[in-house]
Amino acid sequence: MADQGKVWTDAPAPPRSMHWRNLLWPGSGPRAGDLYRRLLALIFVIAWLSLGSQVRLLIGARGLMPLRDFIDAARGEGGLTFGDLPTIFWWAQSDAALIAGVVVGVGLALAALAGVWPRRCFALSTALYLSYAVAGRTFLSFQWDNLLLECGLLASFLPAGRAAPLVHFLFRLLLFKLYFESGIAKWQSPLHDWQDGSAMTLYYETAPLPTRLAWWFHALPAGWHHFESRAVLALELVVPFAIFASRGPRLVAAGLLTGFQILNIATANYGFFCYLALALHVFLLDDRDVARAGAIGGRAGEWLARALPAPVARLLRARSAAPPVSPGPAIGGVGRAGLAQAVAGLGVAAFVAVSLVQALFHFTEPGPRLERLTPIMRLSQAYRLINTYHLFAAITTTRIEPQFETTSDGGTTWTEHDLWHKAGDPARAPDFVAPHQPRVDFQLWFYGLNYQHRQPSYVATLIGRLCEDPGAVAALFRAPLPEHPDAVRLSYWRYHFTRQAEARATGAWWRRESIGTTRAIPCHR
Repeated sequence: MADQGKVWTDAPAPPRSMHWRNLLWPGSGPRAGDLYRRLLALIFVIAWLSLGSQVRLLIGARGLMPLRDFIDAARGEGGLTFGDLPTIFWWAQSDAALIAGVVVGVGLALAALAGVWPRRCFALSTALYLSYAVAGRTFLSFQWDNLLLECGLLASFLPAGRAAPLVHFLFRLLLFKLYFESGIAKWQSPLHDWQDGSAMTLYYETAPLPTRLAWWFHALPAGWHHFESRAVLALELVVPFAIFASRGPRLVAAGLLTGFQILNIATANYGFFCYLALALHVFLLDDRDVARAGAIGGRAGEWLARALPAPVARLLRARSAAPPVSPGPAIGGVGRAGLAQAVAGLGVAAFVAVSLVQALFHFTEPGPRLERLTPIMRLSQAYRLINTYHLFAAITTTRIEPQFETTSDGGTTWTEHDLWHKAGDPARAPDFVAPHQPRVDFQLWFYGLNYQHRQPSYVATLIGRLCEDPGAVAALFRAPLPEHPDAVRLSYWRYHFTRQAEARATGAWWRRESIGTTRAIPCHR
């Protein structure tokens, strides 16, 4: 840990003669790096706690996609190895091992938050989270899981208390990828809904887990939604180029992109994704901007300290003391420093090259020359440490919600069972649950998009658990489950937000219409 008796000094500015290197000297310095490390560590804590609260239900022995079955199949029929599925759970699949890993992950994140060996903690936490992402399969397949892994990888090289222009450049490149690639995906939408302005007329209503504020935004005039759609394209296709510009344009970009993410947080629940993006915005700031924000925060902290018990206030002041800053090796140095710079340059080149290959595979039609790079794609997809991002390439046009129902009287009456966070009872307001991500609720939204096709394995297992082992899945549902139902079925409903007059008259947030049910599946007692 850093000697807290020392004080910050500003990182040296690059010589004016080195104009060709300006791209790699982002202005963000050790203050920004330290702030980002703490933000990322806090997000890791949240991600681990969120996962830990549901990991047994997801992949435990009585879970929806049991881990042991997956590993046995991979070893047996699949003939796969650790190189194909990089997870520590090759060697331990018990519920105790799953919980123990989460406890270790929380501990590593807290240590990084406290400034104890942060790079090592980020490296270990990232490797451990990758193990869960591989083991969790469908339930940990979200782009923000990949983003957390990529942020963790880069944070493993982020030093404390000194300038690190190459690492900061990679973080800015990651931020550029996140927005610009999502913009390309929207521009290439087969529905052309972003270009014609119709995307946002549907977005708030059909987002996976909207908040109650989404109802109000959905009610805005169509002209506003058309403006929003085209504004999003501008934010993602034009504004990201300011990430590599001078301080003025970067601050404008920081303001615009931060406002964009705040709107996302207000209207939909995307787990910890928006918070990861906001943390990356730190690299759009110079150290003087961070210092100015810190001064404002310091005054707020002094007010808070006066309201807290003295021992707690002393602890907070000790933890907020800043580590010292050393200028680090000069760019272009010789000897050991020069070797370190050369190795770092190779790392940057590899990151850029893999990112470019992934983008070409995802956004273009791979030709024979590009196909030769398929092994790189397979390796990057297995380890998920460098990724592409294509959020909301096309907006869903309808909202179909699967609803679980049971009967205990031979089918005369059926009882609906609402999950905690997905749309169910039309009178219940959509809630705020992020940065926690209820992964089953979220995945059932994806199932609703393709409900007419084959059921995912976790849906079939959930139906079986409702029949034979309701206690294993009771935590998913708002009301107690029947212990011995006669049968289970799924019904499907098309949901729409109510209009303002309808909401005033009925108090309902949603209106819905039935579009079918599955056959009843009898429960064998």
